[in-house]
Amino acid sequence: MAVLDIFALIVLLVLLAAVVGVLIALGMMPGRIAHQRGHPQAEAIAVCGWWGLLTLGILLPLAWIWAYTKPAGPNAEAAEEPSGEPPPEPAGAGDEEAEP
Repeated sequence: MAVLDIFALIVLLVLLAAVVGVLIALGMMPGRIAHQRGHPQAEAIAVCGWWGLLTLGILLPLAWIWAYTKPAGPNAEAAEEPSGEPPPEPAGAGDEEAEP
């Protein structure tokens, strides 16, 4: 093997290591972003990021978008900021007066 062949092999190995490193970083980032933002579904987002790598990028955009969104629903506000106060009662729930 000539010197140029060995140099080319070293360059290819370095490029392969760089590609593997970038793919690992892309798989980890949605989960890390979700953890840093305090997302209640951060573990699921991390799993979606790793599955995105295994599915050759099909789920990666979903994981990235999911990491940056706020959850919506009836318990979303309570999950973000616990105030220590009981939730408000629905209208008519506290009426104890009965009409004769």
